[in-house]
This record gives sequence, structure tokens and C-alpha cells, in this order.
Amino acid sequence: MFAKAISYTLNGIDAEKIDIEVDITQGMSKFTIVGLPSNSVKESRERVCSAIRNSNFHLNQINYTINLAPADLKKDEVGLDLAMATAILKASRQLRSEKLETYAMVGELSLDGEVRPVRGVLPFAVAALRDGMAGLIVPKENAREAALIKGLNVFGVSTLEETVDFLTDKITIEPSFTDVEEVFNILGDDIDDMYDVKGQFQVKRALEIAAAGGHNILMLGPPGSGKTMLARRLPGILPEITLAEALETTTLFSVAGLLTKYKNGVVTSRPFRSPHHTISDIALIGGGSVPKPGEVSLSHNGVLFLDELPEFKKSALEVLRQPLEDGFVTISRAVSSLCFPAKFMLVASMNPCPCGYYGSNIEGHSCKCASGQIVRYRSKVSGPLLDRIDIHIEVPQLKYGEMMQTPSGEKSAVIRQRVNVARNIQLERFQKENIFCNAQMSSKHIRKYCVLDDTSKSLLQQAMTKKGLSARAYDRILKLARTIADIDQTPDIQLVHITEAVQYRNMDKKYWDS
Repeated sequence: MFAKAISYTLNGIDAEKIDIEVDITQGMSKFTIVGLPSNSVKESRERVCSAIRNSNFHLNQINYTINLAPADLKKDEVGLDLAMATAILKASRQLRSEKLETYAMVGELSLDGEVRPVRGVLPFAVAALRDGMAGLIVPKENAREAALIKGLNVFGVSTLEETVDFLTDKITIEPSFTDVEEVFNILGDDIDDMYDVKGQFQVKRALEIAAAGGHNILMLGPPGSGKTMLARRLPGILPEITLAEALETTTLFSVAGLLTKYKNGVVTSRPFRSPHHTISDIALIGGGSVPKPGEVSLSHNGVLFLDELPEFKKSALEVLRQPLEDGFVTISRAVSSLCFPAKFMLVASMNPCPCGYYGSNIEGHSCKCASGQIVRYRSKVSGPLLDRIDIHIEVPQLKYGEMMQTPSGEKSAVIRQRVNVARNIQLERFQKENIFCNAQMSSKHIRKYCVLDDTSKSLLQQAMTKKGLSARAYDRILKLARTIADIDQTPDIQLVHITEAVQYRNMDKKYWDS
């Protein structure tokens, strides 16, 4: 006897439809799975058989052949268990229902027939809607996440037996519903506030400019100067995440299996990822035998914070150059090539030398590093990577009197208002350009939107000559000047904007020139 069920498997961050075909014939007792199954899918034989027996159904001692079509696509999804079991039950005439033709299902089975949650349900829901499925059956724990996709009926189940009863209309399960607007109204009040940072007004200004234009930033200063504290407050002044961005980010977290800490099943704030400097190249950029998104993709639409930048492996830092430039990561394998989005703000911090106190004016904190040690330490950050970081800002160590003062300055909410105004100006400017912020401008956009007067051109020429800046650094200065002008709500770039933008490239000369 023959039967078919429909399920999905992940291919990068996209879901591919899988037709699960079951054929039962007389002969030697055998259970065969074909169609490029991975080891975890091959092991589903034991899970499916035990789940069927422990759910008050039976398995005859006959030949079961399961084909996972299309046969040329690698399957590495334990979520195929539920569809396999229902297809077997239909082929053996224990389940009589036409819903298997129009309903897709995903879910891992335990030995007692429980349906366990799986990763990547949001892409499955998107694909089910795309393919015109009448409904998607998922584990109850995943139902809220899948219901984010409007126009698709999502049914949460707990056991194989409950799934069969639903398919045969013995019970009724109401479609799951997630109020997206309600979820987004529950914004976290625990976001770190910029007001808590004492002093460091110049650094706060640089972070505001970075947030307003989507610029990458490098903070350099001695240990304890507040670099990490400042970086963790950057998400609080970024524009609120949009619904489209939230769904895109949620998809990446779902594929990576990291949605468990989000009780609403959706990422409602911009991600802030801070990997340790011992991270491997694959964990940072993505990949693996079954490619999964790395930290750069999990930072998509948010912030990637690299603390102690020179402590990261040089190979790991160099792989950042492509996503910083292109906004995506390409993972190539022998049989396929996958693309993960990676539009993030890079925030990096480092000490000026191995001991951290080079140039310090604080008594008792003098640098003891040899010149060779300092050169080797700084050379770990290559010039091409440094060129891709728009803002370089020094974070001085606070003196005792400054630390004893009460916090002063603006709250994050006030800064965010100015950032939102600047971003709205950019959105209106680039509405026909397919970019969203100044940091994404190409050379064509720079020529069009970053026109300078003669005085500004003269100042920029002097800065380029004196500092020996690269062509890429020249573009970065113009982008920064455009953002500063947007914060001031000025249509034209003025001399004061160029002057401030040039100051954020001081480290090109001071810290990296030999």
C-alpha cells in the first residue's frame, strides 16, 4: 500500500518542501529510508516505530520503504518524524483521512509518542503559506512562533495520537493565534540606559552618530574606561525594530534554535551579540557540515560587539570583511551554496597596547610595554578591516572626581528621538535607492548626496594628505559628515560637519602608522 505526507526541511534559512512517500509490501521485515537522509533522519526509524506502538497503533512485520523527495536534497531534520509516522499509519490503513494531501506537519517524536518542538518553524510556516497548504501541524511549543505568519492555519499538537484524531476529525483543534502588535507593545524596560554612564560625552556623541547612520565604531581606551558599558547601551538608542526586521531576525534565531528564551516566540528588540574572543571562524561567520548562521548573522539588524578586538584570531577577523562590505555571508559547499543575511553594526573595543595604559595620564598607570610589543599588538587589526570601521574614538579613563559625580547627560530615549529623526531623513532620501541608511551608500550615492563646498573640500584634502588616509577612509568621512548633517537636520554638508567627521579618523595616523 502507498501513502504520502508533506513536511519541510531547512536549506539555510529557507524551507524546502519534502514529500514523504511510504510504500508497504509483503516480504522480509525491513524499514528503509531513502532520499539523502542524514544520520539523525536515519535514526528516526527507531523513534517512529516506538512512537507508533506506544500510541495504540500497530506495526506489522512487513517491508516499509520511505522515500524523501526530492531525492537530491540533503535532509537533516528530525522534524520529519511526525509526517513519517502519519504516512505509515495511512499506508497501513490505520488512518483514513484526506487531510494528509493538504496539510503539512513538522515535529520530532519521542518513544512514547510525544511530539517535541523543533527549530526553524518560522521558515516552515512561510513555506507552507507559499505552497498553499490548508494548514500546518506543529508541536504545541512551536505554535505561537508559527502563527506569526498571517493567512496560515497553524495547529499545535502534543502527541501522535492527538494528531491522528485531528486528521480523522475525532477532535477539533482551534488554530493558534499570535497578536503581533501586542507582542511588539511589550517592549523591555530593562534596556541599559545611556544616562547611567558618567562623563564620556564625546564617546556618547560618537555612538549617537553611529546609531543615526548605521556606522561601525571602534572604541580604544585603557581597561575600566567604560568601553563595554557604553557598547551595551547602544541598542537602546537605535531605532525600534520594524515588523519586517523582527520576522527576519526571528527566522535566523529559529534556524539556530535560539528562540527558547523568547517567551513570545519572536525577537522584538534589536539583537546584541557579544562573542568571546576564543570563538572559531565557523561560529563567527557561520557554516558547519550542515550550515547554520554564525554570530554575524545572529547580529542581523542589530549589533555585533567584539570586545578586546586584537585578542580574536586574525583569521576570524579577516572573514568579517565580506559581511561588513556586502551585508550577507555566503557559505559554499560541494553540493550547494547558501546565503545568510548579515547587516549589522560592528562595535569593537581594544586597549591601546598589551598592558592597556599607553598614553594614560592617570597617576600609577604608566605603560610598560616595549615598542615592539605595541606594534605586534596593533598589527593584529589589519588596515583593510580598520578601513571598514567608520568611527574611531578614544575612551579616556575617568578620574576619581569624575567617578564620584552623579550620572549626567541625556537618557537613551531622548537620544533615540534624534536618531529616529535622522533615520527618517535617510529613509526619505533613499526611498528609490534600495538602501536604508548612510552607512550603506555606494560611491554613486556618495557623489550624489555628499556634495561639498570649496572650503570643505580644502579641509578634507589637507586631512587626507596629513593622515595618509585611504580612498575607503575618504568615503567613510563623507558618509559620517552626511549623518552629522542629518542629525542637525541640515540639507547640505557644511564645514563643521566635515571637521567633526575627520576627528573620528584620528586613529588612522596616531595608532597604526609605524
